[in-house]
Amino acid sequence: MDTRLLKRYRLLLLIGISAIVRLMIASFTELGNDEVYYINYALYPDLSHFDHPPVVGWFIQLFSLNLLFGSELFIRLGAVAAASLNTWVMYLIGKELKDETTGWYAALLYTFSLYTFVISGIFIMPDGPQMLFWLLTLLLFVKAFKAGPEGAGVSRLILLAGVSGGLALLSKYTSVFLFTGAGLYFLIYDRRWFRMWEVYVSMLIALAIFMPVIMWNIRYDFISFSFHSDRVEVVKTLLRPDLFAIELGGQIFYNNPFVFVLGIAAIIAFYRKRLPENREAVRILLTTALPVILLFLGFSLFRRTLPHWTGPAWTSLMPLAALYLRKETQKGRAEYWLPPLLKGAAGFMVVVLTLALLQIGQGWFLNKGINPETGKRLGIKDITLDMYGWKQLRQGFEPVYRKDMTSGTMQKDAVIIQQRWFPAANIDYYVARPLGLKVLTLAEIERTHKYAWITQARGGFKPGMDAYYFSSSYAFSDPNNLYSQYFRQIDGPDTIPVYRNNVLVMYHYVWRMKGLIQEPPGHLTGKDIYQRRDKEMVLRSE
Repeated sequence: MDTRLLKRYRLLLLIGISAIVRLMIASFTELGNDEVYYINYALYPDLSHFDHPPVVGWFIQLFSLNLLFGSELFIRLGAVAAASLNTWVMYLIGKELKDETTGWYAALLYTFSLYTFVISGIFIMPDGPQMLFWLLTLLLFVKAFKAGPEGAGVSRLILLAGVSGGLALLSKYTSVFLFTGAGLYFLIYDRRWFRMWEVYVSMLIALAIFMPVIMWNIRYDFISFSFHSDRVEVVKTLLRPDLFAIELGGQIFYNNPFVFVLGIAAIIAFYRKRLPENREAVRILLTTALPVILLFLGFSLFRRTLPHWTGPAWTSLMPLAALYLRKETQKGRAEYWLPPLLKGAAGFMVVVLTLALLQIGQGWFLNKGINPETGKRLGIKDITLDMYGWKQLRQGFEPVYRKDMTSGTMQKDAVIIQQRWFPAANIDYYVARPLGLKVLTLAEIERTHKYAWITQARGGFKPGMDAYYFSSSYAFSDPNNLYSQYFRQIDGPDTIPVYRNNVLVMYHYVWRMKGLIQEPPGHLTGKDIYQRRDKEMVLRSE
């Protein structure tokens, strides 16, 4: 192929090849705990939800045709589509900073990050739609701030940023840092923006788009905001350098060590005034990214955090890293397609992704299995088992369930009861729905999350009902310790083995809980929440 023609279409090739790889992984790996849980956002749509705003559920509905196609591929298709668009948007941001080569480097950096390629690019989580609207907002900011308050077309760009920023907020709460980043930029670098009416209208547009989430939280005593504030609340205790190291190490790993190093080098180069081009555009990237990164690193000194929370911030630094690579390296100045640092990033990405897929599918590295007599694991904990064995569980449970129905051992309307949102969601997707069963939860809302609402939507609890309870050797819990006061009799458990690469890696246990004695308290079933909602609806109608 002609070199010039290849250069012309290299971005499309990158997007196409990345999409194919993502689609293959999406098709052949089982869904993780979070992913199966977010399917409930599509099954039970609402203005908002306990954990997150509603857009991830809308994405699942849209790309699965309202769950007409319910396989792993279609559940994850929205994340793959968003990631493909994001690669193009990242290219446009890099191009705005300097030229097409800078845009190309930015697109490559986006592709080589584990966070953007896998977590927000394959897994169907709020991060997928958030990253789409986050990057669109950044692109609009970069264009607007390059032009300045008096620039042509700036009014339209700022108003559109309100729309995309509002949709980002409707995807995930951390998108508020887009607006704090813009506010910091105005305050530190150019206060003329405070005199523009478009800035305030843009904020009102974003607030109007986000209003359904606020209305939902008002209805439920701001339960979602309270939940997330508890997750990041700073506790007055001794400093935890171990948690800080985990957070920092996670940020480096998730975003690719090569991408991380380039980002840090770019920040240093900018503040040393070695990157003079489009300083206004670069500044908005920094005021958006750095506060988020520093904030969560600070939180990690006191309590446990999750490294992917800073993923959008590190993604915001990728165009700046691309500019640094373009300006400060010999091969970047020579417009090499793949400078050595990007080769290293690509190599790291390929190695980690390959090892992860081999571990999930074959257990090559941590697959010591379990002791068949005790069920206890041999070796260290293998988190990849979260995404393995659920189909085997259904295959093992189905004949047990059919036999119980035929023999009358369990009632025809028996349900499955769990005491936490996971593995309730895994069992719901892989076991219950294929067999026509209902999954209900019986525990405090802090453990059941949206299943408190789902339990009531599915009819709740009735005295005399029968239920199955599932647990596993991976995360064992005994219903005799949880529900003996509620059920007349608890029998079992039956044992269902899970094998990976011919090695026994897990036991699933199934108990039969017979004859619910009395309806459990409302605070354990979600009934209190529904009664409050129904009362408000009656009051409004009057």
